[in-house]
Amino acid sequence: MVTWTPAAISNQAGRVALITGGNSGIGWQTARVLAGHGARVVLAGRDLSKLAAAARAIRAEVPAAEVDTLVLDLGNLTSIAAAAQRVVDGGPLDLLINNAGVMNIAERQTTADGFELTFGTNHLGHFAFTAQVMPSLRASSAARVVTVSAIAARWGSGELTDLMSEQKYRPMGAYAKSKRANIVFTVELARRLVGTPMIAVAVHPGAALTNLQQHSQGAASRLLMPLLERLAMGSPEGAAWPSLYAATNAVVESGAFIGPAGRRQDSGTPKPARLPRGADDRATGVALWRDSERLTGTPFIV
Repeated sequence: MVTWTPAAISNQAGRVALITGGNSGIGWQTARVLAGHGARVVLAGRDLSKLAAAARAIRAEVPAAEVDTLVLDLGNLTSIAAAAQRVVDGGPLDLLINNAGVMNIAERQTTADGFELTFGTNHLGHFAFTAQVMPSLRASSAARVVTVSAIAARWGSGELTDLMSEQKYRPMGAYAKSKRANIVFTVELARRLVGTPMIAVAVHPGAALTNLQQHSQGAASRLLMPLLERLAMGSPEGAAWPSLYAATNAVVESGAFIGPAGRRQDSGTPKPARLPRGADDRATGVALWRDSERLTGTPFIV
């Protein structure tokens, strides 16, 4: 197998890349590498001070880096609309990496708009934001939408029913549901983009200890962290490779699912991965699209 590393990334000068959750973890590593290859990167997240610190850290490593910040709360449709308008006002967007997420929320919580927090943030927030920045993506000559899913998308608990977990709430079940939705959304978006120069790709990062795990709630989660650190969890830097591969490799196909090639798919060179069973079912994709438009009140016009 040919080993791919970020060293293979071509010059990204002139390309604008926006990364949600770009102030830490996999998102920051993705932004750092893209900036190092000449792209102008936009770090999107909820906390302006954390975004500013993340931008400074990239500039310290890449003095010539062009780094901007964008306040974006994916759990708030008003914030999403305001952030998307700023993007559209700024001109073409070549690369959108839907990376931000929450995981393992101990008790069922809701977003500002009443959505279950995990599904509302990880899927509905990204759906609404992607829909509203489409004018900027269409203005690019060859835009890409890369959405970060997870191995959890393959779990049986990820079935796309009871989207708001109103009948039964399980922290990791809600996470699996949101991550499956990321893939189903990507595959359906790829179908709708046929005949355009834009592509949509889903990725999973393998296993890495990032703020996503460290911020998991509950005593059990906190007790697991030392064990996870000693086991197979990789670094955020390596976990960013699938996103970087999907964002920059010329041979990536629209609708693909990219993940690490390691035996447990936890680390290693990126390669196409097997879709979760049923994730490419057209009826499922259309139903999720329709429900997402209805819930968010956001028409998604490709």
